[in-house]
Amino acid sequence: MSPKEGDRSSDEIMSQKNPMAPRLDIVIPVYNEGRNILATFAELRGHVRTPSRILICYDHPDDDTLSTINAHPECREELTIEFVRNQSRGPHAAVMSGFAASRAPFVLVFPADDDFNGPIIDAMVSKAGQGADIVCASRFIPGGCMIGCPWLKAVLVRVAAFTLYYVAQLPTRDATSGFRLFSRRVIDTIEIESDTGFCYSLELLVKCHRLGWPVADVPAKWFERNEGASRFQVFNWVPAYLRWYLYAFATTLLRLPASSVKQRAAWKATK
Repeated sequence: MSPKEGDRSSDEIMSQKNPMAPRLDIVIPVYNEGRNILATFAELRGHVRTPSRILICYDHPDDDTLSTINAHPECREELTIEFVRNQSRGPHAAVMSGFAASRAPFVLVFPADDDFNGPIIDAMVSKAGQGADIVCASRFIPGGCMIGCPWLKAVLVRVAAFTLYYVAQLPTRDATSGFRLFSRRVIDTIEIESDTGFCYSLELLVKCHRLGWPVADVPAKWFERNEGASRFQVFNWVPAYLRWYLYAFATTLLRLPASSVKQRAAWKATK
């Protein structure tokens, strides 16, 4: 019997048949990250041993991330890097374009300015290889931290994380982070209804929970960025996040079934 697309075991079999194929696609959405990207590449090159491919997802060809990478060919040594033009604009479109271009059994969304969490990536892949469909990089478990976060954002994030874990019973201590690894099954099966910011990440998490698919945590560090402006827009995105926040409570309190999770028949490209 031939393996079926999206099946966890078949993805692993295909990866083993082609040892040169990446086991991990690292999706990095960028917007003028020229001041940060070289340090991020150095971090990945120095710590990630999983066969991987980096997908740089950008809005416009004049983005200074691309010119910085092209001006420093040495930064690409030992790394497989591909550029993915966003089919629309903004962080959501960037990640969706990365998902559409991904082929590996596991897909990691990684911040363009993160030059300190490289050591946990192999551990995230290991957790996924053991069966977790989503692996969350958690700031709120031993070994993790969140430093320098603006007070309003910090309050919103911590309250959401606390209530989602203790009341909605999501199996992660850090439900709102966009730094997250997804299995091929999640990417290929779950319909993404969000179209704003990084809401897709919480959406996939709460839907995975309703489906009863395994979720795992690894400790991660978070520091307020020193270079460039963050694209995290607290007030603009709260209503979109609230939808999936309430979805998590409905799963637990109303016992809504897995059959209520929207699944997709085919990939719908962002327009």
